[in-house]
Order: sequence, then structure tokens, then C-alpha cells
Amino acid sequence: MSANLEQVATMFVEYYYNQFDQNRAGLATLYREGSMLTFESSSFKGTPSIIEKLQGLPFQQIKHQVSTMDPQPGVAPDHIMVLVTGQLLVDEEQRPMSYTQTFYLVPENAGGQTQYYVHNDIFKLVYG
Repeated sequence: MSANLEQVATMFVEYYYNQFDQNRAGLATLYREGSMLTFESSSFKGTPSIIEKLQGLPFQQIKHQVSTMDPQPGVAPDHIMVLVTGQLLVDEEQRPMSYTQTFYLVPENAGGQTQYYVHNDIFKLVYG
């Protein structure tokens, strides 16, 4: 597996969860009109719909703790699929909840630099 693939995935995951935990509205730059989020079996398409869902989640504070991160090459050159597992704490809750989240990242050229956006995002809490 390419070190670059691992590096991009690691940097993305760190940025995504830091941004999510501090300012969910700031995640808008990571999605595009063709992006899709499936959150607990409900689907949302396009940046406005995705950000509305994320900002409307019923908690004030959240902290993600990543346990595992497994990237794989996507179907096109430089595309990356990333599976994340971890735990999260919301508000004053003392018991962390387990989750899994999968991202499909697509590269785009932005001012001569390669940046990635989230084309697909699937989030599930893990019960049991």
C-alpha cells in the first residue's frame, strides 16, 4: 500500500474529526453537490443537505476517538476509501458510543494543489 495513500487518509481523518468536534459548519468545504451522506440509514445529497443534517444533530459537544483507520485505493487513480472505527462522547455522557464511518475521497485540483473531497460518507453507531 502506498505511503501517500496512508498519509492522505490519516491527515483527512484527523482534520475531519477535529473540525466535526469544533465546528460542524466548517465541514462544508469537504463536500460537493454530488456528495452523499448516509447517517444511520437516512441519506442526504449535496453540501447544504449534508451540513444541515450534521448541524442539526441533538448535542452541543462531541469528542471522537479514532480506534482504527483502514484506507484502500479507490476505483479511479488517487481515489481513496477509508473505514474508520472509534468511540464518541456526546455532551456530559460518561459512556462512550462505538461507531463506524466510511469515506470515499476524490481528488481535485485546487490552484495547482491536489485536495480531496468526500464523495460518499456512511456513518453508523454500533450497538451491543
